[in-house]
Amino acid sequence: MSRHKKSRKAGSTGDVDLIVTRNRSEADVEGRTRKKLKKRKGQKAGARHSVATESKENAGRGQRDPRIGSKKKIPLIIEAAPKPTKQQRKYTAEQELEALENDAQLNVLLDRIENGESLGVGLQSYVDQKLDRVEVLMKQLGLLEPEEEEPEEVVVPSKANKSKKAKTEDELLASFEDLDLSDFKD
Repeated sequence: MSRHKKSRKAGSTGDVDLIVTRNRSEADVEGRTRKKLKKRKGQKAGARHSVATESKENAGRGQRDPRIGSKKKIPLIIEAAPKPTKQQRKYTAEQELEALENDAQLNVLLDRIENGESLGVGLQSYVDQKLDRVEVLMKQLGLLEPEEEEPEEVVVPSKANKSKKAKTEDELLASFEDLDLSDFKD
């Protein structure tokens, strides 16, 4: 019968079904690898003698000071990167309009408004500011079609409404009773 060594790794609790057996060849391979690793500890043979030969080679070039490093010059004054001038920073109207149309944050906020959400004061002012700028740019480029505004109906005030402030309650009541409601109908 071949030799099998029992292992306690899986079945140490007494389960008979879980006893793992290992082949002798696997154990031999593991032992050889451990032995190789142990042998390689420490320096190689003759290492103390080979160090002396390297130091002799360095002595031929001259003794090197470890404090001396790179010969690269280091700037003593750090200059800031040149900022672009206002002329360089300015976008053309077309570029600015393109940037506003592709603004991801603005697009998300506009979608939220279309869905019926109400935005906070800060976000709403941001959207209004950007939309006003888009309108100005479109006018500059001639892309905005003039809207036909409907003339607002002019309400003709009665004589009682011409006085700016009524002094007493009686005058206020009289001015209210004198109002003609047909002036306010379409």
